Amino acid sequence: MARYELLNNVAHSHLRVSARFSADYGDDVGMVEAFPTEFAEMQREYPIFFRKDSDGSFHAVALLGFGPNENLYLRDEAWQANYLPAVIARGPFLIGFQEQMVDGELRNEPVLHVDLDHPRVRDGHGHPVFAPQGGHSPYLEKVIRVLRGLHAGAGAAKTMYAELERLELIQPVQLDVRFDDDSQINLEGLYGIDRERLAALDATQLHQLHSAGWLEGVYLLVSSLHNMQRLVAEKQSRLHAQAAGRAA
Repeated sequence: MARYELLNNVAHSHLRVSARFSADYGDDVGMVEAFPTEFAEMQREYPIFFRKDSDGSFHAVALLGFGPNENLYLRDEAWQANYLPAVIARGPFLIGFQEQMVDGELRNEPVLHVDLDHPRVRDGHGHPVFAPQGGHSPYLEKVIRVLRGLHAGAGAAKTMYAELERLELIQPVQLDVRFDDDSQINLEGLYGIDRERLAALDATQLHQLHSAGWLEGVYLLVSSLHNMQRLVAEKQSRLHAQAAGRAA
């Protein structure tokens, strides 16, 4: 269970966050949530789809593997991609809100919290959170930028996905993936951009998407799907390595 505390440079002066990646840190996941603010970076590395929440709304996900606990970007305690998804990069930190007096007015201001029971913190090694003099370390500055992007992305996602749904651009996709003669998988519950529907949008609809800033994101989502080939190739490589190990 998480144990969040308001981060400060006195109580947490010696806090370190592990730089390693493994199942021990909860990195063995088949997908992670993705946000519009990171689509440009993510589409170079990961296939991005949609999933439907219990309330019927959509959220975007980056596919990391072909099972709930299969992350094909993990190898030798390292993440094999040039861009780390924001929900992973934030580590044990999150943005909370605290009532503060600002310019004589009581406001809910964003503040940084840390989960002291997070496995990356319990490790005791890795990136220092604060500099020796008490200022933010380069690692913490990066985390703050990541969290700001997440905060902005969460707000943008609701508006963007609702508009894509209104235009009927989000449709179910059927993924039947064959790795070799003896291994294949069917992925269900995923949605993607309907290319035919996208091509059929009229000038007014396209202009509205562009003016809102969503059109580029739509094409980034479509472009991201070329990364399925990378995932399949990595899965095939690991299956072959397992078969060779059994035969040895």
